[in-house]
Amino acid sequence: MANNSFFDKPKEQSLVKIEIVAKYFWAWAKIMMGQIKKVPLSKIPQNIAYVDLFSGPGYYKDGSKSTPLLILERAIAEPEMREQLVTIFNDIDSKHTHSLTQAIASLPDIHTLKHQPIILNKEAGEEVIHEIKNNIKSAPALFFIDPFGYKGLSINLIASVISNWGSDCIFFFNYNRINMDLNNPVVKKDMNCFFGKERADALRERLKSMQPEERESTLVDTISQALKDVGGSHVQDFCFKKSSASRTSHYLIFISKNKRGHSIMKDIMAKKSSIFTQGVPSFEYNQSQAPIQLSLFDFQPIDDLENMLLDEFAGQTLTMEEIYNQHHVGKRYISKNYKEALRKLEQQGKIIVHPPASERRKYKGEITFGEEVRVTFPPK
Repeated sequence: MANNSFFDKPKEQSLVKIEIVAKYFWAWAKIMMGQIKKVPLSKIPQNIAYVDLFSGPGYYKDGSKSTPLLILERAIAEPEMREQLVTIFNDIDSKHTHSLTQAIASLPDIHTLKHQPIILNKEAGEEVIHEIKNNIKSAPALFFIDPFGYKGLSINLIASVISNWGSDCIFFFNYNRINMDLNNPVVKKDMNCFFGKERADALRERLKSMQPEERESTLVDTISQALKDVGGSHVQDFCFKKSSASRTSHYLIFISKNKRGHSIMKDIMAKKSSIFTQGVPSFEYNQSQAPIQLSLFDFQPIDDLENMLLDEFAGQTLTMEEIYNQHHVGKRYISKNYKEALRKLEQQGKIIVHPPASERRKYKGEITFGEEVRVTFPPK
């Protein structure tokens, strides 16, 4: 349950989270609706869905709109989406669902949606997921899971929500709570439910002698690997730091089975990073820092990327797109970082590029490096 002040006004971290979710929803929805057009009616469902398991009251007390209203407003403004989008909002707090129902009813032109929003008042867990799936059938869905705690949630539940074709999940979890409670005997059952008992026990043992920084990376890596093990082949995390300190408060984790969705979310998250080193994003947001560009003599990630590419693709010829898709998963590099590294290698004469720089156009003073540009790496 949220504390009484949570919905007074959105915190800066909440605004960043809302922006990331809303931007990805729009990009994902356009792709899904485009895919539906290409396939005969009998082959795939003709609807898409957005599901929020912890939807809140709709408006903050200061009048700011929360994610459900922003999603619905976008749908109302788009003729195709008005016909295809199914929305389901759930919250265990009946005051929230009552407030959200009123907020939705007051939206201009809400009646133009073919599928009116479904609002549920249930505890998050397998039971409500079953009811949601009965409503959306086999339609692709974007699930947003933003709990105040973790009760009722599990890696297996997230696996269930991404099981449909085209379905992705954005999961916001309280790192502090999970880190503190992992060894708390009072909530051991909930922790075992979240991770699975075997994985939770192994994690407790691994964390015993670790320092805070190593402990954090281990815990996040364990969650990411667990999500991959249950079908989320593409996982991307984004860290939120406390404004009053450099300690981590929350993580936003994206889970997908699709490389295109992963790349889109990676670019969205990258732009909200507070720190960039040689243009490489930190995938970290710190309210106390405006976005800054670092250039540290002892940490040059683009230089490191150049060396990795020469080593890992030695003797091969690939397109820029193939290089990116084969290499970026699990790394902080985004597409433009690969293009920058490849441009530098080309300038140094360390790779052969077709078409060469002299035949490619310029954009804002830079020689472009398109997705189909072919690169030949020298053998080792």
